[in-house]
Amino acid sequence: STEGHDDGAEFNFSSLLKKSSFLRPSNRGEGKSESQSDVDVWDILRKAPPTEYEKIAFQYGITDLRGMLKRLKRIKKEEKKSTAFLKKLDPAYQVDKGQKIKLMVEVANPDADVKWLKNGQEIQVSGRYIFEAVGNKRILTINHCSLADDAAYECVVGDEKSFTELFVKEPPILITHPLEDQMVMVGERVEFECEVSEEGATVKWEKDGIELTREETFKYRFKKDGKKQYLIINESTKEDSGHYTVKTNGGVSVAELIVQEKKLEVYQSIADLTVKARDQAVFKCEVSDENVKGIWLKNGKEVIPDERIKISHIGRIHKLTIEDVTPEDEADYSFIPQGFAYNLSAKLQFLEVKIDFVPREEPPKIHLDCLGQSPDTIVVVAGNKLRLDVPVSGDPTPTVIWQKVNKRNDLIRNNDDSTTPSENSSDLNTDNKLLFESEGRVRVEMHEDHCVFIIEGAEKEDEGVYRVILKNPVGEDKADITVKVIDVPDPPEAPTISNIGEDYCTVQWQPPKYDGGQPVLGYILERKKKKSYRWMRLNFDLLKELTYEAKRMIEGVVYEMRIYAVNSIGMSRPSPASQPFMPIAPPSEPTHFTVEDVSDSTVSLKWRPPERIGAGGLDGYMVEYCKDGSTEWIPALPGLTERTSALIKDLVTGDKLYFRIKAVNLAGESGAATIKEPVTVQEILQRPKFWLPRQLRQTLVKKVGETINIVIPFQGKPRPKITWLKDGQTLDSKDVGIRNSSTDTILFIRKAELHHSGAYEVTLQIENMSDKVAITIQIIDKPGPPQNIKLVDVWGFNAALEWSPPQDDGNAQILGYTVQKADKKTMEWYTVFDHYRRTNCIVSDLIMGNEYFFRVFSENLCGLSETAATTKNPAHIQKTGTTYKPPCYKEHDFSEAPKFTHPLVNRSVIAGYNTTLSCAVRGIPKPKIFWFKNKMDLSGDAKYRMFSKQGVLTLEIRKPTPFDGGIYTCKAVNDSGEAEIECRLDVRGNQ
Repeated sequence: STEGHDDGAEFNFSSLLKKSSFLRPSNRGEGKSESQSDVDVWDILRKAPPTEYEKIAFQYGITDLRGMLKRLKRIKKEEKKSTAFLKKLDPAYQVDKGQKIKLMVEVANPDADVKWLKNGQEIQVSGRYIFEAVGNKRILTINHCSLADDAAYECVVGDEKSFTELFVKEPPILITHPLEDQMVMVGERVEFECEVSEEGATVKWEKDGIELTREETFKYRFKKDGKKQYLIINESTKEDSGHYTVKTNGGVSVAELIVQEKKLEVYQSIADLTVKARDQAVFKCEVSDENVKGIWLKNGKEVIPDERIKISHIGRIHKLTIEDVTPEDEADYSFIPQGFAYNLSAKLQFLEVKIDFVPREEPPKIHLDCLGQSPDTIVVVAGNKLRLDVPVSGDPTPTVIWQKVNKRNDLIRNNDDSTTPSENSSDLNTDNKLLFESEGRVRVEMHEDHCVFIIEGAEKEDEGVYRVILKNPVGEDKADITVKVIDVPDPPEAPTISNIGEDYCTVQWQPPKYDGGQPVLGYILERKKKKSYRWMRLNFDLLKELTYEAKRMIEGVVYEMRIYAVNSIGMSRPSPASQPFMPIAPPSEPTHFTVEDVSDSTVSLKWRPPERIGAGGLDGYMVEYCKDGSTEWIPALPGLTERTSALIKDLVTGDKLYFRIKAVNLAGESGAATIKEPVTVQEILQRPKFWLPRQLRQTLVKKVGETINIVIPFQGKPRPKITWLKDGQTLDSKDVGIRNSSTDTILFIRKAELHHSGAYEVTLQIENMSDKVAITIQIIDKPGPPQNIKLVDVWGFNAALEWSPPQDDGNAQILGYTVQKADKKTMEWYTVFDHYRRTNCIVSDLIMGNEYFFRVFSENLCGLSETAATTKNPAHIQKTGTTYKPPCYKEHDFSEAPKFTHPLVNRSVIAGYNTTLSCAVRGIPKPKIFWFKNKMDLSGDAKYRMFSKQGVLTLEIRKPTPFDGGIYTCKAVNDSGEAEIECRLDVRGNQ
């Protein structure tokens, strides 16, 4: 603790102010902040009575009330009158971080030196601390204030000190990048990240409204990296799901964490394959989690990759590729995802092409497994490779022609009805030669006993009926093969949002225009905050319907939705995002809805705001009424009202009406608050009666110049007539203001005077019924001075005084007198008696030989009189014994004529260089000095400067020239005589 401080001096009030600012509620939102002025708890506590201390401590979160009261006590002690300071430091100052502040005092002595202390240590002058002295003012300037300047400061003048506290206020910490919603699986690591406006700032983390502390380090880990703040959960569990909040003293950000049990979906399973020798076999599957790994099995044994067998994992797709298939590759193949009870199996069949011996001159023949009226159908997934092996025979070797026909399954014929390719039918190969042997995405490969039709990376346009024709001189054969390309669905259109509530909404969408050739199995819905980039999945099980109710959203945050369609092939691209929307709910119904007053044509209603308003705010209230026996509700006011009371006018006398009120905001109307019983529109006769406040039941005493504001409530219907009288006379409206309402009457006097004193009477009148009350007002002023003060007697060390009461008692009883004395030499007044009740007194203990004046002030409730009654003649306290007469001495004459004690010396100097001539003189009184050159007075010549210090006389000649040479004389003159001395000065030219 610092020197001169008590125990409470160590209490840091800046931390208290910061804490109270931090605890104040703020609007819920993403990184918003609201401008709020800090509450000056120090000033509130200093002005409050002691009975309110505990209430204030509870209201503003003061944790060290005892320390603060000690500090308060010391500050109050400082308020005593100071002899060294005209104006002391204020009890406290506040400055924003990085700004400049000046601490200023005014001292009584303008030449006084002051010291500035910080926490008891003297402050040294530096670039940040600057001391100034301007007349009586002493100023300490602190530049670029930091948190280190938040301290107790003292200004010391001699033995007196002036104390103050400087509070350095930090700017509010804003959230510049909010938290993101997250969805993870059980056991995965979760990392919430946000960015604030200042490095190393202190933030508070909460989960579902409960603060997370560092004591829970086994579960949560807090991390700071510059302006970034992190909350880390190493291994998440289902219990970690909820809303996580980060709070600063300038903003709030909320994000949702959803922790799901591990569940894997298979978007595309592996399919059985039938391949020929030296062909390629590809098993492919797609799962929902791209991070899931797995193993491939062949007849229950793990497949080991080599140069011919490749295993790949790209995103959600797992592939097993076997090049140059051999009979040994025929087996059951399985894929098992790690950590899941799944087993995806398929069979690889090896196809051996056996062609019977064909005799010579045999017509061509296509050897397919099934040839019927309807074409064979081959299904291929978009993006995969289609390889169609067609065994053929014939002698001589037939010519193979491939054609793609239109959807009507017949060829477009020319005018001669011959079968030829057209714009809807095209040859892929017109003879035995390969047109696309080494290039092209669609090509045909010819072999001795079969032909191969290949499509690399099948597309939707490749779908259709393909016809293969064999021709040789003996005959021809043909077959139709249907190729169907299936794909993931097209993305659906943007979903629509409806039925928006406090934390929920309904999402609706339409099926995709193209389902990819396979039925849509369901849909996946995702959500994100508008300013975020992270999409969060809302469902793991596919949604079968075209509508979904999304829940667990944060009220007041703007969201977007998008949808995926899923078929047996996989998941579509995401749809466009929905229109942004904000979950808000209507407020609850207003409370305490009552009828305040009823007249013949009006009804006065009042209510209180809803208990829950929500993020949508409150636009106003809608008031309606309904006649008894009717079901039609009629608006009572045009539009909404923002007040919590309403006067419904122009009603029909005698009608019985029901009233109801609703709160309205962006989300709609609240429930209705209704008055259960009907209200009859009719004035109720009520007897007039005053409710006189307790303080007015006795005489009201006020001082001259004070404001008088008397409020007297009353009851009475219809509105009564009110009459004011003073001492039985009508009041002057120019001097006294009267304001009447339906519930009270007010007497107002802006500046009270003595003539306002008297008995006031106010009367209420309704027809033949009345009520009246009387009020007595007494205006008091300071009394006049006492009269006829006399010095009755003086004896020994005593003096007797008498006086009469004042002529003007200030309209109040004289409570006493104050008697003072003053020594004639100093005329400094000292109080002898105060609150003295008699009109005579004896003043004792006077000092022998002194003369005294006496004065008396009169006193009443207002205080002492402005002037005092003073004795005209002094009271002389006579001395006793012999009188000492001091001897008389002749005053010595110390005067002396001037006399030079050191002569002038002849000099020779060089031109252009300043030179001086010096001598010394003595004389009483101090002689006047005159300098001459060649008998010419040099007093008015600016070339010469003359000095005199302690009797040493100096003449300075500035840059002399040869013209300045000559005889120089110094002459000293006083009342006792004069003296002269001279010398020669030669000035040589500069060689």
